[in-house]
Amino acid sequence: MTDSWGGSYDTGSQSDESYQLERMHIEPIYDSFVCPLTKQVMKDPVTLENGQSFEREAIEKWFKECKESGRKPVCPLTLKELKSTDLNPSIALRNTIEEWSARNEVAQLDIARRSLSLGSSENVILRALTYVQHICQKSRANKHVVRNAELIPMIVDTLKNSSRAARCKALETLRIVAEDDVDNKEAMAEGDTIRTIVKFLSHEHSQEREEAVYLLYELSKCESLCEKIGEVNGAILILVGMTSSKSENISTVEKADKTLENMEKCEKNVRQMAENGRLQPLLALLLEGSPETKLAMASYLGELVLSNDVKVFVARTVGSSLIDFMRNGNMQAREAALKALNQISSFEASAKVLVEAGILPALVKDLFTVVVLPTKLKEVSATVLANVVKSGCDFESIPIGPNNQTLVSEDIIHNLLHLISNTGPAIECKLIQVLVGLTASSATVLNVVAAIKSSGATISLIQFIETPQKDLRLASIKLLHHLSPHMGQDLAYALCGTAGQLSSLIKVISETDAITEEQAAAIGMLADLPERDSGLTRRLLDEGTFELVISRVFKIRQGEMSRSRFVTPFLEGLVQVLARLTFVLANVPDAVKLARDHNLATLFTDLLLSNGLDKVQMVSAMALENLSQESKRLTKLPEVPESGFCFSIFPCFSQQPAITGLCRVHHGLCSLKESFCLLEGKAVGKLVACLDHTNEKVVEAALAALCTLLEDEVDFEQGVLVLDEAQGIKPIFDILLESRTEILQQRAIWAVERILRIEDIAYEISGDQTVGTALVDAYRNGDYRTKQIAERALKHVDKIPNFSGIFQKMG
Repeated sequence: MTDSWGGSYDTGSQSDESYQLERMHIEPIYDSFVCPLTKQVMKDPVTLENGQSFEREAIEKWFKECKESGRKPVCPLTLKELKSTDLNPSIALRNTIEEWSARNEVAQLDIARRSLSLGSSENVILRALTYVQHICQKSRANKHVVRNAELIPMIVDTLKNSSRAARCKALETLRIVAEDDVDNKEAMAEGDTIRTIVKFLSHEHSQEREEAVYLLYELSKCESLCEKIGEVNGAILILVGMTSSKSENISTVEKADKTLENMEKCEKNVRQMAENGRLQPLLALLLEGSPETKLAMASYLGELVLSNDVKVFVARTVGSSLIDFMRNGNMQAREAALKALNQISSFEASAKVLVEAGILPALVKDLFTVVVLPTKLKEVSATVLANVVKSGCDFESIPIGPNNQTLVSEDIIHNLLHLISNTGPAIECKLIQVLVGLTASSATVLNVVAAIKSSGATISLIQFIETPQKDLRLASIKLLHHLSPHMGQDLAYALCGTAGQLSSLIKVISETDAITEEQAAAIGMLADLPERDSGLTRRLLDEGTFELVISRVFKIRQGEMSRSRFVTPFLEGLVQVLARLTFVLANVPDAVKLARDHNLATLFTDLLLSNGLDKVQMVSAMALENLSQESKRLTKLPEVPESGFCFSIFPCFSQQPAITGLCRVHHGLCSLKESFCLLEGKAVGKLVACLDHTNEKVVEAALAALCTLLEDEVDFEQGVLVLDEAQGIKPIFDILLESRTEILQQRAIWAVERILRIEDIAYEISGDQTVGTALVDAYRNGDYRTKQIAERALKHVDKIPNFSGIFQKMG
């Protein structure tokens, strides 16, 4: 650095800079002003007995060092021993220095002011800013001088300079000018200065961001400026982001955090922080603020959109306080608390925390107490309760009333049902959602079912299927879907005995090609109704339901319906409803006609290949079993041929019967479409493939369908040969050996016994010890019928002697 402001600029160390700045004056500096020890202009000059002047602090340090080293005090300049170490203040010299310094500082500030004007070079601007920093650090009073000289707006203007070094220096200078000076801070906040500073928080250059954060932290110490900082769009969001940044240096993160802490004094800022994920200040005010502040924070909490993790944190932090507001607060406080609880309870984990905090009794009291509660609050209470019951808590063990009642006590469910029948659609919807939540759990569904039956509410619940309010209709259909496995006959009677509900339910299924939750629930409900209820099946036939279902199944398989997360339950329900037809074939002629017209046997056979859809495969196999049972009745017996034409009419006597010939198993004219014969359309092979399925239910259904080929009413020997040709014998023996379920074992033993009636197979198997062991185990441990079948099978492989022939000879 030279004595000219336009010279080169060397940042150097701070002490070197200060010294150079001290030496840079408009008026010449006198040697008497400079302390011989510090080489700097003296602030508190004192004189020794020999007339030499020094800075008080410097000479005192000199004398201390002499004493500590055991030397006699000497003058630092002359090195002559001093008789006395008394220090006489040089008042005249000090006054002269102060007057000289004041004149020079005014002059230097004037130069700095001119240097900061537009058009100055980077070096000149940097030197001017450095000088401003120097005089502000030198004396607090100089900060007032800087403000009065109107340098602050000029430094602010430097922030718009194209030089990064100048911008960084300006931010640093503003911070030094603002330190411990409220007036300077307020002057700095005029205009859009704070907005400009905030912009630097987003700059790529880390030094600019760091200086901006340091400056904002200094400004935030002034309470009146905290609101101004918060009013700058994005300021709080950026600062919150910086506090969790892993790319910023630690000091920058700390300053951003402390800035936000200072800004918490303003409630508006606290709200913004909460919006941007910094919830602790809001929660602290909710817990510790004045009653008015608590109410304001609770109200605002109810308006926030929270992530699931945050909901859990909030529930643990202020859940109990919100519940207390709900119990004991005035109407305004209860409303605020309920809205906040509604927000928090929408996540299962946070809802569990609220249950543990005791929310259930308060909610039930809100809903059932005769005391007038505004409808809108009852609706929110019902919403919170609906959220809570989704949490999966053990509601049977949580007392909510004076008589140890629980949420699934009969009288509580009755009260809910009564409210459902006597309130508006909005509350009805939420209360039905409560029942949806309770019936979704296997632990509580039977309690709800019993209460609905005892209250006679089935008809009233079914009527909601026709409601025009979509949310209410969805909730009611979901409830009925949950109830249908447990009270299917009641629901079937109700649907058949009332006008319009069944049609409305079918209309829901047909409304759109975009598969919705409501459609999946509607078809799921129908699927769970008793499949052998021929009256309901006839009603569904009359409504054209099965044609609709077939159309939907084909559209899904061909990819013509919009895919959604409900496509699997929707398809499962469709297939179950379609399978209803196969349970009433003997009694409902129209069912047979529809099955033939739409070639359902082929459709169910194809559905066996629905990998990953176990329920679809299981139901399809069950339907094929039912269809195959009807083959005996539907097979057309051949007319008695005329002499000489036997072979032309009965080509099935050949090794491989023609399609138009007689069926090997049914000895009639069969087809998959007309008589549902499994031998046609590769149905047997696909059922055999299902015997290797990992799901026992699929295996059970497939085996049951194949067993229809081994019954007494058909040519079971040919049925065994058909299975053998389809490589189905070994999988059946494997099922016997695995013994996965009791039903599978019983069916496998029955099938094995029929198969072993074929002597060649029995002979081959007789040497397999594992099969014999499995049959012996069934003979020893099975029920009466299983023992009988196992005994017959053991006789086929000579494990038990067959005495029947001997007794006949003896007779």
